[in-house]
Amino acid sequence: MSRRQPNILVTGTPGTGKTTTCQQVIDAIGFTHVNVGEWVKQHELHSGWDEEHDCYIIDEDKVCDALEEVVAAGGTVVDYHGCDFFPERWFDLVVVLKTDNALLYDRLEKRGYPQKKITENVQCEIMQVIMEEATDSYKEEIVQVLPSNSVEDMDSNVERIIAWARQAAEAMAAVAVSSASGLLSLLDEDEESLKLYALQNLNRVVHEFWFQIASQQAIASVEAFYEDETFSHRELAALVASKVFYHLGELDQALTYALGAGSLFDITEPTEYVQTILSRCVDLYLEQRNQTTKGTKVDIDSRLAAIVERMFERCFRDGQYEQAVGIALEARRLDKLEQTIKSSPDMVKILTYSLQVCQTLVISRDFRQRVLRLLIQLYESVPNPDWVNICQCLMFLDDSQAVAKILHTLIEGTEVGEHLDTLSPQPPPVQEPAAAATDTTEQAAGGENMDTDSGDAAQARATAADEPQQTAQPQGPHAQPFQRLRGILTGSTPIQLYLEFLYTHNHADLQILRNMKGAVEARNSVCHSAVIFANATMHSGTTVDAFLRENLDWLSRATNWAKFNATAGLGVIHRGHLSQGQALMAPYLPRNGASGSPYSEGGALYALGLIHANHGQDIRDFLLESLRGTQNEVTQHGACLGLGLAGLGSGDDEVFEDLKNVLYLDSAVAGEAAGLALGLLHVGTATEKATEMLAYAHDTQHEKIIRGIAMGLALIMYGREEEAETLIEQMSRDQDPILRYGGMFVIGMAYRGTANNAAIQKLLHFAVSDVSDDVRRAAVLCLGFVLLGVPEQCPRIVSLLSQSYSPHVRYGAAMAVGICCSGTGMQDAVDLLHPLLTDTVDYVKQGALIATALVLMQQPESKVSEFRKLVDGKIGDKHEEVMSRMGAIMAAGILDAGGRNVTVGLRSHSGYFRRTSVVALAIFSQYWYWYPLSYFLTLTLQPTALLGLNSDLQMPKLQVTSDCTPSMFAYPPPVTTETKDTGAKVPKAVLSTTAKAKDKAKKKDAEKALKEGRSTADQDKYTSVKPEGMQVDETDKAQAKPAETAGAKDGAQDGGKQGSAEGIKEGQKEAAAPKEPEPSSHSLDNPARVVPAQEKLVKFPEGTRYTPIRPGRTAGILLLKDSTPGKHTTFVAAATMRGT
Repeated sequence: MSRRQPNILVTGTPGTGKTTTCQQVIDAIGFTHVNVGEWVKQHELHSGWDEEHDCYIIDEDKVCDALEEVVAAGGTVVDYHGCDFFPERWFDLVVVLKTDNALLYDRLEKRGYPQKKITENVQCEIMQVIMEEATDSYKEEIVQVLPSNSVEDMDSNVERIIAWARQAAEAMAAVAVSSASGLLSLLDEDEESLKLYALQNLNRVVHEFWFQIASQQAIASVEAFYEDETFSHRELAALVASKVFYHLGELDQALTYALGAGSLFDITEPTEYVQTILSRCVDLYLEQRNQTTKGTKVDIDSRLAAIVERMFERCFRDGQYEQAVGIALEARRLDKLEQTIKSSPDMVKILTYSLQVCQTLVISRDFRQRVLRLLIQLYESVPNPDWVNICQCLMFLDDSQAVAKILHTLIEGTEVGEHLDTLSPQPPPVQEPAAAATDTTEQAAGGENMDTDSGDAAQARATAADEPQQTAQPQGPHAQPFQRLRGILTGSTPIQLYLEFLYTHNHADLQILRNMKGAVEARNSVCHSAVIFANATMHSGTTVDAFLRENLDWLSRATNWAKFNATAGLGVIHRGHLSQGQALMAPYLPRNGASGSPYSEGGALYALGLIHANHGQDIRDFLLESLRGTQNEVTQHGACLGLGLAGLGSGDDEVFEDLKNVLYLDSAVAGEAAGLALGLLHVGTATEKATEMLAYAHDTQHEKIIRGIAMGLALIMYGREEEAETLIEQMSRDQDPILRYGGMFVIGMAYRGTANNAAIQKLLHFAVSDVSDDVRRAAVLCLGFVLLGVPEQCPRIVSLLSQSYSPHVRYGAAMAVGICCSGTGMQDAVDLLHPLLTDTVDYVKQGALIATALVLMQQPESKVSEFRKLVDGKIGDKHEEVMSRMGAIMAAGILDAGGRNVTVGLRSHSGYFRRTSVVALAIFSQYWYWYPLSYFLTLTLQPTALLGLNSDLQMPKLQVTSDCTPSMFAYPPPVTTETKDTGAKVPKAVLSTTAKAKDKAKKKDAEKALKEGRSTADQDKYTSVKPEGMQVDETDKAQAKPAETAGAKDGAQDGGKQGSAEGIKEGQKEAAAPKEPEPSSHSLDNPARVVPAQEKLVKFPEGTRYTPIRPGRTAGILLLKDSTPGKHTTFVAAATMRGT
């Protein structure tokens, strides 16, 4: 290369600021500026004027010829809105400037461009024409795409171009030097000016001749200059040494010398050396800061802190506020986080970004809470606070009083109409009656359930609700809004809405259940119970029990625990029917003075808990009386489960004592349920009572009780992260494998959705090292809970485990993927599970079937149909293992859960975890040991619905548009007939000798016919050879007859035709008629089924009367803004369900 200076091309659509940028660059570095447009005019490098486009027709060859000599000298900045005709060898850097379309339009309009020309240029920017030209014409590494929307952007771009130009000029100058030996010899001179000259020039050529400088004598001299405190240019020597050690791969030493270089180490240089040292610098600083915050005394190098400070300054100067937020959070610098947010021109945007990053990237729970406190303060300082995000922050901080205050202010203030959507954040579980929103609060506001969703908070809350001052109806002008708020917070409003939706949109196919029932042997109690589970799950929350009513005789075969299970299934069907739940279960519940079947009574109490899960204040006393009034362990078992569900997260001390008394009875059956119920009661509280429970687990000899307590402890530590480490260490190192098993679930629950590396490493360690199969299976399974926040990573992490020699590990891998990827339809998850569906071990196949069903819930039927066929085949195959058939039946129920209108909802629409769902899914996994716990799966189900409500919480009639064909997300077609084994008959084989004999006989007959004068056609009529037993023709005819009959019947039904021939003709016409193409979009009526994959395709039509208060939301319960409030409104009629 003959040039000593680089050439730069600055290109972009007209109006992006090319000329201004170039002018500032050449003013700083003295390069030559060539504005190609001006050159074309001055030197007449064109072939005339283009009237249509209002510009000169440039002659590209003339332009290139004219610029050849100028560019060859180097140091040229070329400015033009095209770049594909310049020779590639001309330029060392190509800068493409981009501008927002709206800004570009305004700039061109101010220039006086014609409308046509403005449109063409804006379209060019939208289509990224210039950027594509640049990337196609030049090497990717020299093309830089920079934003040019503001003065700050332009200043940043100019600085970057200048820094690059200076660095490139130094590199080109160094190329002219063939060796650094001459400069190195100057280091031995006595005169300091010569040493300075040598160091300055070595700094310029160090990247080219570092290997010479790295010689022992040379690098020792450079290091000696830095260590000599009397040498006035120590920092320059340190910079040279740092670059040499960087090339040698000694990054720690390179960083040490870079710190010694002080201000000479320029963090703005866009070089690989600078970026690498900065990364190392930040990593070391973060490591030291984190050790300091953990209590370890570490002296942070002031020079290290100074570089980090300079990085913050650079971020502020360049407008890279998101990067500054990330560094501040990782360094745990709340002061810098506050400074970053306040310095941002768009404070609300950076606040929202900070909240998202805080919830996903901040590992320490304690530091996360401190960040949330700061964000609340900053949110409240802006003119129009975002109450939704403020309430989300308060919810994570368990600050119920502040949430209640905000709700009260919004209702009494003038913002109530505009901010009804602020009821969506989920306040925390507390002891106050109006302080926290429950699981259903998020449903009422469109699915924004949070991590610490509570049921009925504490029994103290229920007791307080009975006091006159708490239950007094609100008076005054805001009485009605307060009453609506009360309905939302208690759950009555959203539960009723979802009940009506699931009832009216129920598409559960009873024929599928009939086919299951017909395929299951009467004596097989496992599959019998599985069918009952499938029916309950398919009708979960619909209140439809038609299948049970039409199969009472079949159902009556259930005895003992099967009867318990069947009775409990009614609770799943009527889940959420709070007003009539106890009345519906009355025939099975314990009665005063009358003793029924303990299995029915226990199942009914369990069912009552399932109906009132998370909202059990109305049945709490009844369940307590039932528990205290029985000594039967089966009834106690059901009552304990019911109490745990009804008081989920309440921390009710009275209930705790009663459950503890049952636990201390040391009954294996009742004690297991009591241990689970204690965990449900104190879920996520990290109560000190966990120590007492763990002590009893060591005292008892019953494995069932130990397992119940172990799972209860896991629930207590839900979401506590590092706070649970002490318990994790105790349980995971225990000699009892059951407690180690529970320790795996403590890790999964404590670190749910965090993707914490330490937690993942622990689980993987136990998955491959523990001697107990149960512990290893649990360790792999709990990976699914830890990875809930990043489901796309789960298949990759467990892929090798899914190929383990241990079937327990393979089962765990299948369930981990099913849990983590539930409802996503993720192809990687389906691919991983596919080979496990044909595993040689029955329970691995069972797990794979259940997991695949979880993944494929509410997916398009085109994606699910093959799996349905596989499931149907396994259910009908009497030679399939019982465990595999059980899994297939359960999978069929899961696929069509909730009348095909629900999916597993572990996360809300805002990405926050639903505590009840996660906890229920953990208990569902215990069906491995105790089948009735499988019903906990139904507590994870969330309706896939769009329910639009006006400000009065009424449902107006309206339509939304779904931009897809109607069949894409339609319900699966119903199964109309029972599945039968219609194996095709195999044609009988015909020996070749027989065929030869018949051919020979045929020839003889033909010769005889010729002699007698008959034609061969007549002969063929009588002597056509048909091999014996060949039934193909007859079969085809037999198959054709039903088709003809069906055509006749269809004809009779459609047009009243009675003649079979006429019906056949109609059927043939219908079959021949081409199908009309489906429309590309269709309308959905409120309320509508909207599956997760469909949400992004649903929109409210332009100009519609009702629009969501929170833009962008298209699923869940949406609060709508009425553009014409005075106009007459037609509302959707409420459904009448069974039992109401």
